[in-house]
Amino acid sequence: MGHTPYGYIIKNGQAIINQEQADKVKKLYENYLSGMSLAKAAVEAGIETYHGTAKRLMENKHYLGDNFYPAIIDKDTFDKASKESIRRATALGRLHRKTTVNPPLLPTSFHLSKASKHYKNPKLQAEYLYSLIESEVI
Repeated sequence: MGHTPYGYIIKNGQAIINQEQADKVKKLYENYLSGMSLAKAAVEAGIETYHGTAKRLMENKHYLGDNFYPAIIDKDTFDKASKESIRRATALGRLHRKTTVNPPLLPTSFHLSKASKHYKNPKLQAEYLYSLIESEVI
């Protein structure tokens, strides 16, 4: 199963809410939606962590509740936080960065030596012809 998400404990094979941690998770969302940065929102909620970890906490869909984990955050709050994250990233120019990847150039023509042998076995003939390649033109 991996690790148990922050805000839950496993008891008798079932996930139950750790109320103290769950309150901190709720406060994290509340702080973030009030305009705080992720790191500051986490610290103010009592979660000592970094920006990236706070972001992962807020993106954890288990907090919405599923077949195993009970809900800590309602869908509306989760969606608002997600939209706010995208809004902030867009405002800071962190979305839609285009990276150009040049595809590798493949040889399109070859210079061959003159063939002087012919093999009845197609595999041997192919090996022989490949051995005649002197250079590739890109």
